Amino acid sequence: MKTRHLLLGLLLLPGLLAAKVTSSSRPHQYAVASAHYLATDAGLEILTRGGNAFDAAVAVSATLSVVEPISSGLGGGGFFLLHEAKSGHDRFIDARETAPASATPDKYLDATGALNRDRATNGPWSAGIPGLPAGLVHLADHYGRLPLAVSLDPAIRIARDGFPVYARLANGYMARREVMERYSGTRGVFLVDGTPPAEGEVLRQPDLARTLTLLAEKGHDGFYKGEVAAKLLAGVKAEGGEWSAQELSAYRIRERRPIRFEYDGWQIVTAPPPSSGGIALAQMLQMLEPWDLKALTQAQRTHLVTEAMRRAFRDRTFYLGDPDFVKVPQRTLVSPEYAAGLRATIHPGKATPSDMLSGSQTPLEDEDTTHFSIIDAEGNRVAGTQTVNLLFGSGLIPPGTGVLLNNEMDDFALKSGTPNAFGVMGYEANAPQPGKRMLSSMTPTFMESKDRVAVLGTPGGSRIITMVLLGALAYADGLDAQSVAALPRYHHQWMPDALSTERNALPADVAAALRAMGHTLNTPEDAPDGRRSSDAWGNLQTVSWDKSGNLLSTGSDPRNPVGSGKVIEVKSKVKP
Repeated sequence: MKTRHLLLGLLLLPGLLAAKVTSSSRPHQYAVASAHYLATDAGLEILTRGGNAFDAAVAVSATLSVVEPISSGLGGGGFFLLHEAKSGHDRFIDARETAPASATPDKYLDATGALNRDRATNGPWSAGIPGLPAGLVHLADHYGRLPLAVSLDPAIRIARDGFPVYARLANGYMARREVMERYSGTRGVFLVDGTPPAEGEVLRQPDLARTLTLLAEKGHDGFYKGEVAAKLLAGVKAEGGEWSAQELSAYRIRERRPIRFEYDGWQIVTAPPPSSGGIALAQMLQMLEPWDLKALTQAQRTHLVTEAMRRAFRDRTFYLGDPDFVKVPQRTLVSPEYAAGLRATIHPGKATPSDMLSGSQTPLEDEDTTHFSIIDAEGNRVAGTQTVNLLFGSGLIPPGTGVLLNNEMDDFALKSGTPNAFGVMGYEANAPQPGKRMLSSMTPTFMESKDRVAVLGTPGGSRIITMVLLGALAYADGLDAQSVAALPRYHHQWMPDALSTERNALPADVAAALRAMGHTLNTPEDAPDGRRSSDAWGNLQTVSWDKSGNLLSTGSDPRNPVGSGKVIEVKSKVKP
């Protein structure tokens, strides 16, 4: 598979930064890769202050919440996949947002009975109860080594003192300006001098610093009760929304058992429902395993991978939802036998039209999600993916909080069979109910073979799942971390029935061969159906540990000029 190698300008070249160490029993070094250099530095700061990977995850997550409001924040949610080196246990922290009791499907319909897109994606009705603050508290209380206040210190400092606005943040604001400027609290953060944030200006967020400080001092109650909660409730109510103090204070994370399966000599550990990504990843990789993909032409390989994508996304549509509310047939869906049945329906030389797969049941985040990957000196690791859903979420900041609320309600099937902002559909399994968690595409993932460990994930809406698939296949092919982060990307999600690609992801002869097999392509170069695929997708952040050579390395997506991956040596001996 063709790879792309791009430089990161003035930033550290993440994939080239790797350092030799002396023992393969544990790395004796730290590796952090995230979508912003300040977040990477925050994680490394906490590690050098005596924290472990889980403390560093708190620091990276909270700092991303400050410097990437376009992507994630305290007003959103996330998933944290953890590996404890000492016990060997893997754990999954579900800090996904939940539906308010007021958010019944009828509230999202217009006078004609059609889905009200504005209400589903903008303002108070689009927002679920935030989960990320509870996730940070849980990480610190149950897995970290340092007090929460220490791990949150870098984020508080950066919120208070400010950071330079980068191009993506400034351009994203302009893209969402009309919605952002509807709300007084949002104007108070982004229009302090009366003009939108411009690249190079310093953005300070004193209200967010105050909210983070209260979280640091009081833990869960610092956000979900008291001063911050009162301001959140007042801000939502002022804009016509209906949250209650009881459902806000009652929010709790869920610890879930990760999905685990094997692929080509690798143990894969990944996200369970309410993520749809882990089940889909297990299905796709197990469908593909019998084929020697490296021996195939690029067109043949792309065809087979696309057909696996198509089938996994069909199952996503009908079966998946919050396991606390619906029965998800997980054991069946991730079994090798079920994958074999799906594989048997794949023609090796012809595309399967999506409408030929059953459209009835039988017996997802934008580019503006964010991901980080961490391995510490003891071998603990974290894959964290967090989001506010679309660009700047709902656009609403309740005054006095600095907290930009998510618009994750659009990830529910608000109207059965109607596609959401990413074009993916859902039915009863993903319909909103009070306290229910909306289906997600976030797919934080670990891979481990006898001589290598990888941690990876990415933003990208419904394309998260297929980007992680392509990354996993690349690691299995033997690529290094930076090459994995730079890979060209393509995607199929069953409906609409089109193979979408980044610009120049497929050579012209490969695209022609795929069309000859019956695939409809949607590319930036040629979109025959009038739709346009964006030029670049995702923001993959990955770290890798070569156990045989005892080498840590990082991969930070070259599509994102402010991303950063770093490896540093531990100067003193690490205690077990």
